[in-house]
Amino acid sequence: MGLTMKDKRVLTKAMCKQYRKARKKVKGQILDQFVEANGYDRCYARALLRNHGRRVEVRPGVFLEGDARCPAKRPPHPRTYDSSLLVPLKKLWALTDYICGKRLKPALPGLLERLEACKELRVSKAVRAKLLAISPATIDRLLKAERARHTLKGRSHTKPGTLLKHQIPIRTFADWDDVRPGFFEMDLVGHEGGRAQGDYCFTLDLTDVDSGWTEQYAVPNKAQIHVFNALQAIRQRLPFAILGLDSDNGSEFINDHMRRFCLEEHITFTRARPNRKNDNCYIEQKNWSVVRKFVGYYRYDTKQECDLLNELYAALRDYNNFFLTSLKLKEKTRDGARVTRRYHAAQTPYQRLLDSPHVEPSVKKELKTHYNTLNPAALHRRIQALQKKLGILAARKPQHKETST
Repeated sequence: MGLTMKDKRVLTKAMCKQYRKARKKVKGQILDQFVEANGYDRCYARALLRNHGRRVEVRPGVFLEGDARCPAKRPPHPRTYDSSLLVPLKKLWALTDYICGKRLKPALPGLLERLEACKELRVSKAVRAKLLAISPATIDRLLKAERARHTLKGRSHTKPGTLLKHQIPIRTFADWDDVRPGFFEMDLVGHEGGRAQGDYCFTLDLTDVDSGWTEQYAVPNKAQIHVFNALQAIRQRLPFAILGLDSDNGSEFINDHMRRFCLEEHITFTRARPNRKNDNCYIEQKNWSVVRKFVGYYRYDTKQECDLLNELYAALRDYNNFFLTSLKLKEKTRDGARVTRRYHAAQTPYQRLLDSPHVEPSVKKELKTHYNTLNPAALHRRIQALQKKLGILAARKPQHKETST
């Protein structure tokens, strides 16, 4: 049975005098006995024996005496990141859709440059230096209270395709070893608002596996012709060629028209395994972080709403691809039940394309020119205005009430 606190204090008082009077070699032996008896850390035990009961005259007639029961308090550390930093940091955080510190930190230099160039933000040199030097952990700590101030699951609309799917090879998430832009995962997101009757809008969502570049296009329903036309429209505005397409097993993708198109254009066409969403993990992430997060779960079923969705996606295209950073998995190792993931530094899809040796210099030049015309604050305001319009249209519709049987 270990010593009580009272016994430890008595032992400390008895051994501290002996320790301070002893020679160096004997001090080591006393320290060994003291650590073994009390179970203290060796550094703490040494400090205790050295200072407990010691009297120090700070001025004539005034003495300080060390006491193990009264640990010394550290002097308060001056704050480096004060309230002057919090205001611009909150604005930058809001403009980037409240992303985490690991994603916000790499985005700050580019954001500050564009906002200052567009005269949307003015900060002093001292604050600017602090914003560029701040760590991701400090960002999260400063914004913890704000984050606390500030979840609906979707439904699947995938219907199995025909027997044609057996002619289209399967690709799983582990098979994505392409290290060049152009290989896309694609999916449809439905906007039925909890009532899957009649026609309603869908969003065709495409994500490039290598760069994270994402594109969205709204269609009035999931007919093959609308989905194919949306794919063609996205293809025309992409800054690089489509080399591969990977989809789920829905009939809007698994059809002869899509298969012939990919064969003629020399595009690799693959599909996921049925009922395995992880095979399309890249696009499933964007279904939430872009479509659901910015559009929500309302029902959109009119041409006006479909056109508004495409206006919103046009703004989101620049906002997400040029200003929102994302983390990309570098490696994943498993040791028993423990899984360790390591990530590359967070970058925007635009930055990844500039770093890619597979993107033509002329394309990079066009991307840089377009980037220099963008105002992230103006984009954010336009996105919010379009979201408000969509919300008003959705609120005017009669609410659907489910009846119990």
